[in-house]
Amino acid sequence: MKKLIFDRFENGFGICEDKEKRTFAIPLDEMPKEVKKGDVIEITDEGEISINQEETKRLLNEKKAKQSNSSRKVL
Repeated sequence: MKKLIFDRFENGFGICEDKEKRTFAIPLDEMPKEVKKGDVIEITDEGEISINQEETKRLLNEKKAKQSNSSRKVL
C-alpha cells in the first residue's frame, strides 16, 4: 500500500506527493471525488484509491501544533 498527500488538480490529474517529496500525477477519474488539498490518500496493491480520514486528521493536527509552537517563539 502506498500513502500520498493530495496537493492539487492540474491538467486532468490529481497531483500528490509521497513522504520523500516525489510527485505523482493520478488521472482525475481514478481519484476520490471528495478529495481536497492535504488529504492522505492510500493506493492498494490492486490500484484502489481511498482517502484515509484518520491519517489526514493526524497530519492536520501535527501541522497546527507546529504552527502554534513556532508562533509562540519570541525573538
